[in-house]
Amino acid sequence: MHILIQSTLHTLQNANILLTLLSNSDLSNSSAAPYYSSIGTHIRHILDFYDCILTPENKIDLTARRRLMSVETNCASAIIYFEELQEKLRAIDSKTLNRIVLVTDDLGLGKTEIKYTFSALLAQANSHTIHHYAIINYILDGLGISIEDKTFGYNPTTPKSEINLT
Repeated sequence: MHILIQSTLHTLQNANILLTLLSNSDLSNSSAAPYYSSIGTHIRHILDFYDCILTPENKIDLTARRRLMSVETNCASAIIYFEELQEKLRAIDSKTLNRIVLVTDDLGLGKTEIKYTFSALLAQANSHTIHHYAIINYILDGLGISIEDKTFGYNPTTPKSEINLT
C-alpha cells in the first residue's frame, strides 16, 4: 500500500477512535464558544470531503459534497460512513494516484477549476483533516472532554517541543 494511502488512513483513524469515545450528545453538542459548531459538523465535513474526491471521475467538484447530516448527530452513522470511505481508500492503486483530475472549488471569489494529480488532492485532504482535528480539539476542550492522544489535531511537522505531551 502506498505511503500516501497509509498516512491518510492513519490520520482518519483518529476520527474513528474519537467516534467510539463520544456519545451522540457529545458529537452534536454545539455549546462551545466562540463558533458554536459541533464535533459532528467537523467530522461530517471531513468525511464528506473524502467522499467527494473518492470517485473514478476525472472531474471533482468540491462544492458539491454529499453533506450526510446523520453523521453530525449519530456516532454509529459516522462510523459506518468512515468504514465505507476506508474501504475505498484501501482500493486505490498507483495508477489512480497518478491520474490528473480537474477540481472545482470556491476559493472565496467564486468557483474555479484547478488541475491536480489525484495524489496531490489526497494530500490536501489529509492536511484538511488535521486542520479540522485542531478545531475539534478546541471543541473538546470547551466541552470538558479529554482524549489520551496529546498529538490529536497537531500537524506531524509540528515540533514535539511545542506539543504539551504531559
